[in-house]
Amino acid sequence: MKRINLSDGEWNIMNILWEAAPQTITQLTAALKESTGWTKHTIITMLGRMESKGAVSYKQGARAKLYFPTVERIETALEETETFLDKVYSGSLGLMLNTMVEKNSLSKKEIDELYAILKKAGEE
Repeated sequence: MKRINLSDGEWNIMNILWEAAPQTITQLTAALKESTGWTKHTIITMLGRMESKGAVSYKQGARAKLYFPTVERIETALEETETFLDKVYSGSLGLMLNTMVEKNSLSKKEIDELYAILKKAGEE
Protein backbone atom coordinates (compact mmCIF):
# COMPACT_ATOMS: atom_id res chain seq x y z
CA MET A 1 0.00 0.00 0.00
CA LYS A 2 1.28 3.44 -0.94
CA ARG A 3 1.97 5.76 2.00
CA ILE A 4 -0.17 8.89 1.86
CA ASN A 5 1.07 11.97 3.71
CA LEU A 6 -1.76 14.35 4.57
CA SER A 7 -1.41 17.96 5.66
CA ASP A 8 -3.36 19.21 8.69
CA GLY A 9 -5.91 20.79 6.38
CA GLU A 10 -6.32 17.59 4.42
CA TRP A 11 -6.96 15.74 7.68
CA ASN A 12 -9.86 18.16 8.30
CA ILE A 13 -11.45 17.18 5.00
CA MET A 14 -10.73 13.46 5.44
CA ASN A 15 -12.33 13.42 8.89
CA ILE A 16 -15.54 14.82 7.44
CA LEU A 17 -15.49 12.33 4.58
CA TRP A 18 -14.81 9.40 6.91
CA GLU A 19 -17.78 10.44 9.03
CA ALA A 20 -20.26 10.91 6.18
CA ALA A 21 -19.41 10.24 2.56
CA PRO A 22 -20.01 11.11 -0.15
CA GLN A 23 -19.96 14.90 0.16
CA THR A 24 -20.19 17.65 -2.42
CA ILE A 25 -17.84 20.62 -2.46
CA THR A 26 -20.73 22.77 -1.20
CA GLN A 27 -21.31 20.40 1.73
CA LEU A 28 -17.61 20.30 2.61
CA THR A 29 -17.35 24.09 2.41
CA ALA A 30 -20.34 24.48 4.75
CA ALA A 31 -18.95 21.92 7.19
CA LEU A 32 -15.52 23.59 7.32
CA LYS A 33 -16.48 27.26 7.02
CA GLU A 34 -16.83 28.02 10.73
CA SER A 35 -13.70 26.17 11.88
CA THR A 36 -11.40 27.12 8.99
CA GLY A 37 -12.94 30.00 7.04
CA TRP A 38 -12.03 28.21 3.81
CA THR A 39 -13.76 29.16 0.59
CA LYS A 40 -15.07 26.80 -2.06
CA HIS A 41 -11.93 27.48 -4.10
CA THR A 42 -9.67 26.39 -1.24
CA ILE A 43 -11.63 23.16 -0.86
CA ILE A 44 -11.43 22.52 -4.62
CA THR A 45 -7.65 23.02 -4.57
CA MET A 46 -7.20 20.71 -1.59
CA LEU A 47 -9.44 18.02 -3.05
CA GLY A 48 -7.39 18.13 -6.26
CA ARG A 49 -4.18 17.54 -4.28
CA MET A 50 -5.81 14.80 -2.24
CA GLU A 51 -7.08 13.11 -5.39
CA SER A 52 -3.57 13.11 -6.89
CA LYS A 53 -2.26 11.54 -3.66
CA GLY A 54 -4.90 8.81 -3.92
CA ALA A 55 -6.71 9.81 -0.72
CA VAL A 56 -10.04 10.75 -2.29
CA SER A 57 -12.00 10.17 -5.43
CA TYR A 58 -15.36 11.27 -6.74
CA LYS A 59 -18.29 10.10 -8.75
CA GLN A 60 -20.42 12.43 -10.79
CA GLY A 61 -23.75 13.05 -9.08
CA ALA A 62 -26.87 14.48 -10.68
CA ARG A 63 -25.76 18.07 -10.04
CA ALA A 64 -22.28 17.91 -8.51
CA LYS A 65 -19.27 15.71 -7.89
CA LEU A 66 -19.61 13.46 -4.86
CA TYR A 67 -16.30 13.02 -3.03
CA PHE A 68 -15.43 10.00 -0.90
CA PRO A 69 -12.29 8.67 0.80
CA THR A 70 -10.31 5.95 -0.95
CA VAL A 71 -8.22 5.11 2.11
CA GLU A 72 -9.31 3.76 5.46
CA ARG A 73 -9.12 6.01 8.52
CA ILE A 74 -7.36 3.46 10.74
CA GLU A 75 -4.69 2.60 8.16
CA THR A 76 -4.01 6.28 7.46
CA ALA A 77 -3.82 7.07 11.19
CA LEU A 78 -1.41 4.18 11.75
CA GLU A 79 0.84 5.37 8.91
CA GLU A 80 0.80 8.90 10.34
CA THR A 81 1.68 7.56 13.79
CA GLU A 82 4.58 5.52 12.42
CA THR A 83 5.88 8.53 10.51
CA PHE A 84 5.62 10.69 13.63
CA LEU A 85 7.42 8.13 15.80
CA ASP A 86 10.17 7.74 13.21
CA LYS A 87 10.70 11.51 13.02
CA VAL A 88 10.48 12.43 16.68
CA TYR A 89 11.34 9.33 18.68
CA SER A 90 13.39 7.29 16.19
CA GLY A 91 10.60 4.72 16.15
CA SER A 92 10.65 4.21 19.93
CA LEU A 93 7.15 3.94 21.35
CA GLY A 94 8.67 3.37 24.80
CA LEU A 95 10.57 6.66 24.65
CA MET A 96 7.43 8.52 23.63
CA LEU A 97 5.33 7.00 26.40
CA ASN A 98 8.05 7.60 28.99
CA THR A 99 8.20 11.26 27.95
CA MET A 100 4.43 11.56 28.25
CA VAL A 101 4.43 9.94 31.70
CA GLU A 102 7.23 12.20 32.95
CA LYS A 103 5.35 15.29 31.74
CA ASN A 104 2.05 14.03 33.25
CA SER A 105 0.52 14.27 29.76
CA LEU A 106 -1.66 11.17 30.10
CA SER A 107 -5.11 11.34 31.65
CA LYS A 108 -6.51 8.52 33.77
CA LYS A 109 -8.75 7.55 30.84
CA GLU A 110 -5.76 7.39 28.45
CA ILE A 111 -3.78 5.27 30.92
CA ASP A 112 -6.75 2.89 31.25
CA GLU A 113 -6.95 2.67 27.44
CA LEU A 114 -3.23 1.83 27.27
CA TYR A 115 -3.65 -0.89 29.90
CA ALA A 116 -6.53 -2.40 27.89
CA ILE A 117 -4.50 -2.32 24.68
CA LEU A 118 -1.48 -3.94 26.33
CA LYS A 119 -3.66 -6.59 27.98
CA LYS A 120 -5.23 -7.43 24.62
CA ALA A 121 -1.79 -7.61 22.97
CA GLY A 122 -0.58 -9.97 25.70
CA GLU A 123 -3.47 -12.34 25.05
CA GLU A 124 -2.64 -12.78 21.37
